[in-house]
Amino acid sequence: MLIQFRFKNFKSFRDDAILDLSATKITEHADHVVQIGNERILPTAAIYGANASGKSNVIEAFRYMSTYVVDSFGYGGEGGEKKSKAKRPKLTPFLFDNASKNAESSFEVYFITAEEDGCKSYNYGFTLNQNGVVEEWLNTKSKTARKYKSIFYRSGRDLDLSGLPTKNQDIIKMSLYDEALIVSLGAMQRITKLRMVRDWFYNVSFTNFGNPLENVFLSSLIPAGFADDKAVQKKVLNYFSAFDPSIIGFQTEVIKGGDDDIEHVKIDAVHSIIGTDQTASIPLQDESDGTLKMFALYPALQETMSKGSILLVDELNARLHPLLVRGFILLFLSPETNPKHAQLVFSTHDSWQLSNNLLRRDEVWFTEKTPSGVSSLYSLADFVSEDGTKIRKDESYEKNYLLGKYGAIPSLKYFDMFKEG
Repeated sequence: MLIQFRFKNFKSFRDDAILDLSATKITEHADHVVQIGNERILPTAAIYGANASGKSNVIEAFRYMSTYVVDSFGYGGEGGEKKSKAKRPKLTPFLFDNASKNAESSFEVYFITAEEDGCKSYNYGFTLNQNGVVEEWLNTKSKTARKYKSIFYRSGRDLDLSGLPTKNQDIIKMSLYDEALIVSLGAMQRITKLRMVRDWFYNVSFTNFGNPLENVFLSSLIPAGFADDKAVQKKVLNYFSAFDPSIIGFQTEVIKGGDDDIEHVKIDAVHSIIGTDQTASIPLQDESDGTLKMFALYPALQETMSKGSILLVDELNARLHPLLVRGFILLFLSPETNPKHAQLVFSTHDSWQLSNNLLRRDEVWFTEKTPSGVSSLYSLADFVSEDGTKIRKDESYEKNYLLGKYGAIPSLKYFDMFKEG
């Protein structure tokens, strides 16, 4: 499970930003807290804020880190020769002051895993500039240990690989280049610890329904085996029954294109004809936007819940009723539906989720941007009002948020550009 994610100098976040999923000592919703080893971890984090305040950039920072970890073994090569099949993602630091736009960007996580020899916590991170990796580190500790132990540390070309198998150290030294991470290269060499870290990132899922291109891509995804496995279709139908009971089944047809290796799946949703025992089918793409979004969410949701990994969703509330959003969140909050402790991090404008006794104060986060364009990230549990007091658990979070008590709302002005005269 993710304990903490921190990053610096990425897009609108110039300064250090921390998303902490470790539970504080507050008492509400104690059943949300997952105890693993000595860690008390939360299954959800909801990020609120005005448009363009940086909500999406928190998720994009985690996506950037995950992509770099999974793919960096294929970035660049010695002597500047580009041998890679993978395109190195563009690094975008904070651009609105001269110092930051030329400075390094940093990414770091703390997470815990349940392994055969007990629970272990990991601290992994790296810093980058436009030329490649500047610094990288991996530390670990067992359940009973007080301090982290270094597995490796890298600063420029200076390497301390003493925590890795001796037989692999020389290979890493010879094959390492500026753009690649040691974790990524070591995973390709089947070094157990490094492969485990790489796979932890590989299992993280992202969905961004605010991006039109990604939205189209997500809508084209179907669950594994859905085309021809009736058992898979039944699971999806049970999932649909929670929000659209009018769909009673699916019809699928595999269509081959001009190239026989390319297949497309035509999906029709089956509905009952009122007053008869007959049915009618319509193309799935003709269903409502909300239904299509829930269908698009299913593959990532199913994988996340089955692996006990992390799902990050940008604009979870888009095109969905608040009650449906609530039900989606409850999947992660309930130990019965989430026995493997999967986690959900999402951005939203749906303030109703603040008013219905759903989330703990330390599960609610806000982003706010200064007039100079600098974003900050803070938790409701850590928020201190102007009189120096913290937020009480019996406050009306939604009302106070919309009134601007916690910040992170738009600074509205009248739309007077259409006035005449």
